[in-house]
Amino acid sequence: MSWYTLLVLAVAAERVVELAVARRNAAWTLARSGVEYGRGHYPVMVVLHTGLLVCCLLEPWLAHRPFLPALGWPMLTLVLLAQALRWWCITTLGRYWNTRVIVVPGARLVDAGPYRLLRHPNYVAVVVEITALPLVHSAWLSALVFTVANAVLLTVRIRCENAALSGRAVAA
Repeated sequence: MSWYTLLVLAVAAERVVELAVARRNAAWTLARSGVEYGRGHYPVMVVLHTGLLVCCLLEPWLAHRPFLPALGWPMLTLVLLAQALRWWCITTLGRYWNTRVIVVPGARLVDAGPYRLLRHPNYVAVVVEITALPLVHSAWLSALVFTVANAVLLTVRIRCENAALSGRAVAA
């Protein structure tokens, strides 16, 4: 369980780095007349992601979930691939990447990197990670609950992003 705790703490540390990058990028985009959309769902997203990390640690401990190598190793591989995809998205978008929905009027949509293949590749990484991280240590209940909750949240989030990027949204 100690190596799994380190993995979850490493993912949490990665989130802190993401938030620092997002804060810097938000200042840059807002200084260029960026407009934020969807402020209402952002706190829900923060609670969901924080809750996931907490439950990833609590469920295996409280419910005595074992590490099952046939499940754990493939799920760890998926977690690592999700991190790689996430950072590919972040580096491709550069200063336009953010955890919030901020659009700079007149800015061109990015169609490089993973955005050549998918409209929202970052959310592929999020979906994979939310499902796989708990399953590294057999926390199937956390995987199920947070995958369903994330699916609901992503319907709101992607609708908000699509509207903002197409110019149909009203600023938050």
